[in-house]
Amino acid sequence: MTGGFDLAAFHKRAVETDSTESVDEMRDVLLETLESAGVAPAVDDLGNVVATVGAPDHAAAAAADGAHLLLNTHIDTVPPHLPYERRTERPGDERVDGSADAGEGDIVCGRGACDAKGPLAALLDAFLTVEPHDGAVTLAVSIDEETTQTGGAHLAEVIDADGYIVGEPTGLDVCTAAKGQFEGTVTIRGESAHAADPESGLNAIRAAAPILQAMESYEETKGPGDHETLGRPILTPSMVEGGEATNQVPAECTITFDRRSVPPETSAEFCADLADHLREWLPASMGLDVSLIRPDTPFPEAFATDPDAELVRTLQDACGGAVRPFGAATEASYFAQHGPTVVFGPGVLSDDVGAVAHSKREYVRLSDVRTAARAVRETVQRLLQ
Repeated sequence: MTGGFDLAAFHKRAVETDSTESVDEMRDVLLETLESAGVAPAVDDLGNVVATVGAPDHAAAAAADGAHLLLNTHIDTVPPHLPYERRTERPGDERVDGSADAGEGDIVCGRGACDAKGPLAALLDAFLTVEPHDGAVTLAVSIDEETTQTGGAHLAEVIDADGYIVGEPTGLDVCTAAKGQFEGTVTIRGESAHAADPESGLNAIRAAAPILQAMESYEETKGPGDHETLGRPILTPSMVEGGEATNQVPAECTITFDRRSVPPETSAEFCADLADHLREWLPASMGLDVSLIRPDTPFPEAFATDPDAELVRTLQDACGGAVRPFGAATEASYFAQHGPTVVFGPGVLSDDVGAVAHSKREYVRLSDVRTAARAVRETVQRLLQ
């Protein structure tokens, strides 16, 4: 399609563009780049950017006889914004502030360098340089992966494809599975009373002690068990709130939890199963409810793609990386409900110093961004030949 795409220049411009609070400017950068390459991108009702090569649009690609592959990542980043730096050595424990910019070197620092503007640059390079012979490829870039994930969930609903590559920092490994992630609350309801006469009330905070203990035993009695790839699910109580006055028996106590699920568990069935389990530990005179936080927004469910799927084997052959689970929840879970899905890209979530993605020292190796682009391009080319 075009040999004029400058991966390093696009990545620099993308990292320099602050997309922590608004993606408008970053979306304009992406649209301008696609249009300059002769591609006609579209912006959907949610603000996602979608473009297709090998067919007039993604709907035509899905209806055609050839295979249809989808490349996905996101343009939003977590705050705070970190300035762009190019250097020869990766950062230590210091914060990236722009002062170490050498103007050269393989290391690019800044917010989004690896999550996910490095993967974006790689996928965009592959998309603009691939020449599909029998099929089509769609680039679908979402706008709120770091928050509500409505963009990715919408893309998965409206775009039908035969395989999905989701760009995230995997260290160039091919990730075929990830735990789900959702948050919720356990609300215990008792009856208020004067603290001088506690027996006349039902103390919801006191009841939280056995409930917290029961949460520890959930996996043994109700949980889905260990997954062959993802291992054991995780249930973590993260906050406890209750009471309105120091001299009053509290009528309500809320325990907030974080759940990292494994297949076949879903967020919907988990709440009912957890409530049934916890009520066995609650006095009959008290009430208990379990509910999701933000129930009207999507949650990334656990997923696992067959490691022997053609998409997995082809991408692994192209990149040489390991096949393994991904260590964080991603929008890949929405696409995995519709076909073979892998998570792949340059950069790492953490290294031997500490956190990288989302951290004060976020960086990526530019050579890895180029390697990811080549691997995705070769994969798409082989699957669509």
